[in-house]
Amino acid sequence: MEINVKGLEDLKEAASRIISSYPNDRIFLFYGTMGAGKTTLINELCQCLHVQDHTSSPTFSIVNEYASSNGPIFHFDFYRLKSESEAFDFGYEEYFYSGNYCFVEWPEKIPNLLPTNAINVTIDIIDPQRRTIAIEKK
Repeated sequence: MEINVKGLEDLKEAASRIISSYPNDRIFLFYGTMGAGKTTLINELCQCLHVQDHTSSPTFSIVNEYASSNGPIFHFDFYRLKSESEAFDFGYEEYFYSGNYCFVEWPEKIPNLLPTNAINVTIDIIDPQRRTIAIEKK
């Protein structure tokens, strides 16, 4: 599936389409360059899932947990990891195999640790306002 986003106002609809297209999936891997909009899209996905908490990038904490009516939602940012072994330090597998939603930024930092049943979400910048979001099941 591919979604063309012409501006921030289109993100709510894009997030809704992603969640409704993959109702049984819980692991979403977000690929894109710095500034592509990974965190912004994850914020919209969290809104679709009725997160009441403030959402933000977990760049320094590596993982944020948000409460929702769908159970806990985990938001990861692996940008700062220097090796996959650092992911073991916080027990990544307990999150990934919990059955809860996991939104993962910079999954390319831990390629050998990713679940095989994940959904890849790739965001490409077309211009300062427009993005193409490609979604595919691994």
